[in-house]
Amino acid sequence: MLRAFLRTAAARARARSTRPDQDDDVLLDAPDDRLAPALLAAARGEHTPAAGLLAGTRERAEWEHRDRYTTRLAAFSRSRSEWLDAWRITDPQDPDALLVAARLAVARHWDSPDRALLLRQLVPAVVSAAEAAGPDPVPWRTALDAARGAGAGHAEFERLWAQAVRRSPHHYGCHVAALEYLAAASPGAHRECLDFAETAAQDAPEDALVRALPLRAAFTCLTTADVGGDDTDAVPPQDLRARLDAAADRAIALSAAHPAADPWAAELRNLLVYVLLRLDRHADAAEQLRLTGPYVTSFPWARETDDPLGRFLQVRAEARTAAAPASPATGSGHPRSGRGGRGRPGDH
Repeated sequence: MLRAFLRTAAARARARSTRPDQDDDVLLDAPDDRLAPALLAAARGEHTPAAGLLAGTRERAEWEHRDRYTTRLAAFSRSRSEWLDAWRITDPQDPDALLVAARLAVARHWDSPDRALLLRQLVPAVVSAAEAAGPDPVPWRTALDAARGAGAGHAEFERLWAQAVRRSPHHYGCHVAALEYLAAASPGAHRECLDFAETAAQDAPEDALVRALPLRAAFTCLTTADVGGDDTDAVPPQDLRARLDAAADRAIALSAAHPAADPWAAELRNLLVYVLLRLDRHADAAEQLRLTGPYVTSFPWARETDDPLGRFLQVRAEARTAAAPASPATGSGHPRSGRGGRGRPGDH
């Protein structure tokens, strides 16, 4: 989190000298109005605002907010964990502190060369905490991520998945974890991934975030080498192309349900821009960039660079040029994913 803020500041400094004034207000991973006070307090070593925030999401069954806030708080704790340590000392059995700590442990082990071994040792504790969390599906999302990283077999993963959907049949985070497990277990299973995502979206309420799951599946297809033999210039087979366009169209409709420049919809719109550009739909991408406003999210741009904000600004400039009616496109302008297979547990 601290590195993200520093990258944002550095990119703004560069933008002032090299880019139009409208770029000066672009923000990377900006928290919404509910999360921001908790992060500011955590930076001071105080855990009470974060505890209140997560307790409220649990009591009101705001599972999507709870999942996203947990991910962001755990990411912050990777470099500044004093506030979380104090929280756990104060109340060792607090379910919200345990949730953040479990998400943090998975994230820390994820990049280790011994990831599978470390996560295999962690899974029992994460599952036990999830079982004790009652109707909350968010701990099961963490358990699913841990099981994926541990290389769990199909039977074990399906057991955890059954527990997750029993608590919340339309929780987006759990569905993302299952989609990523399917993609990792069968790298060429693009149709199976789309089948799974489309079924989940069709069965979900109209305003449910899981209706964006086909977009996530499309992203997986477009950043996996087996689609076209080269993950940087993959061209999907024609029967898949129609389904990828349909996934993007569904996400466009979901985006339209949110106001412009909405921090909550920022990750959906950033991912949608990525997919639209890979599909050479420049006009649609330009419209989503307009709706995104100043809010840039590390995912998906961080999958191909250590400077996601700079990559976003580059992509935005290319998309605007390609979409301009008086200026013919000089290239596809689509993002090139040199590390498309690097899945992280914290990608919402």
